[in-house]
Amino acid sequence: MKGKNFSGSLIVYEMRNIIGNPFVSFFGIVFPILMSFLITKAVASEVPKAMVPEVNTSVFITMSLIIPMAIILLGYAATYSQELEKEIPIRMRLFGFRERTVITAKIIAQLLVMTFALIIYVVADFLFLDLQTPKLSSALILLVCLYLLGIFFFVLAHGLSNIFKKFGPTYCVAMVLYFGIMILCGMMGVTMENLPEALQAVAKTLPMSYISRDFIDFWQKGSYNFVPLIQAFLFFGAVSGIVLAVSIYRDRRVVK
Repeated sequence: MKGKNFSGSLIVYEMRNIIGNPFVSFFGIVFPILMSFLITKAVASEVPKAMVPEVNTSVFITMSLIIPMAIILLGYAATYSQELEKEIPIRMRLFGFRERTVITAKIIAQLLVMTFALIIYVVADFLFLDLQTPKLSSALILLVCLYLLGIFFFVLAHGLSNIFKKFGPTYCVAMVLYFGIMILCGMMGVTMENLPEALQAVAKTLPMSYISRDFIDFWQKGSYNFVPLIQAFLFFGAVSGIVLAVSIYRDRRVVK
């Protein structure tokens, strides 16, 4: 049977599924803004007035990492594992939708919702917080990093969902990864330098650690050694790809 072609209506359908998840709406849009406001207000009285814009900007960069994590890692893992549990992908194939077409629509919808959340986040923080204006190149580098993370989180969440095929265990593992990343990468108030050495070694393999810790250094000016960040991206992408590959291999064994 000939599969149905890719269409914008399929993307709209996927976007409605994403936005319809209350968790995504709150933790992917409201929560980063709320956290940036609360943290900047808490530290404002503890630093010299001249350093407030720099501190606020550092918090702004760090909290932006929550958006791809909440929307894609947690949100997609939750929705897709539920779809697998209810055998919705099988029904989609029966209606003529190719798996590749559906997956393409899903990742485009995830990145579009992430873009929408980032726009709201940036507008809200720049309106209400005293932030440093970045160089164009610095802002573009941050955006590229966020979208790369979004793609890797999608691959990781898709692989986890395919491995467990049930909402409960998939969401449990995704939550452990979510809070583990937040702790290791300085999003919970503990810097990487204050972690035990073993956890520091783990944190250094995650690109989020370098983004939250180092990007403020070249936000307005200055140079930066991108080699450790690139290495961390390669490692994180490889791990995500391995998880997806394992899930595909398990599916093929089940089919046989």
